[in-house]
Amino acid sequence: MSGRGPARTVSVLTHGRPAQAADALAALRTIAERDGAELWFDVEETAKHGLEPAPGIVVDAPWRADADLCVVLGGDGTILKGLRRQVLTDVPVFAVNLGEIGFLATVEPQEQEEGLRRALAGEFDVLPLPALEVTLPDGSSHVAINDVSVHRRSGDRVAALRYKIDGEDVGHVRCDGLVVATPAGSTGYNLANGGPVLAWGVEGYAVSFIAPHTLSARALVVAPDGELELHNGSSTPVELVVDGRPRGLLAADATMQVRFRRDAALLAQTPDSSFYRRLREKFGRLAG
Repeated sequence: MSGRGPARTVSVLTHGRPAQAADALAALRTIAERDGAELWFDVEETAKHGLEPAPGIVVDAPWRADADLCVVLGGDGTILKGLRRQVLTDVPVFAVNLGEIGFLATVEPQEQEEGLRRALAGEFDVLPLPALEVTLPDGSSHVAINDVSVHRRSGDRVAALRYKIDGEDVGHVRCDGLVVATPAGSTGYNLANGGPVLAWGVEGYAVSFIAPHTLSARALVVAPDGELELHNGSSTPVELVVDGRPRGLLAADATMQVRFRRDAALLAQTPDSSFYRRLREKFGRLAG
């Protein structure tokens, strides 16, 4: 178990459609009131649910980096948002799946009441998740929990991407794009590209290509200390996407770096929820 004890301050993040999270939020409020926990809602969450100040309910609040727990009621996109907000804090993210797959979720909807009770009681394990840090030519950076990808823009010719690991040339690939994925993100876009699944706990990241125009372009697993340098050798910019969100363009003849960051975020886990069980249940369900 986490050894953290009961949560007294809890940041809450919910599904973009408030009706989708209504039952789970009601259950959370009931359990928090019973256990004496304080729920914090930022401006967006307050407006989304029409919340008013009440005992144990803090509205229009700043996002807390020192909360005891972050509870997410939503799908993988909302869970990723919660994890990104808690990067490099000591706040675990406990998630109830209200989306399609919910690979990062701690519990399913049918388990939400018992799951939330255990969450606020501190009855969970904590899994440190790595991240990827992307540094752009202007010095700006982004952090990805799942993946970073670059794509040729619609209407542009195929992209020409050159990549190095630790300064050493590895390849020059004409393709529609490239995906760099953490273990947590390896079951997403990377897997669809034919990239490898990396079990949680593996240190390192995967690099795979989108529609490569050569048979020699193979997915690659990079050691955790290996820095990826990606050069856009195309005559046009390519789009940069971080955890599914557009983050601008990498200009023609520009270079960006991707680095692996250990233990960037904390995901709450029930003791019986292993990576391989998730893999079997989530992807077995889709296949069935």
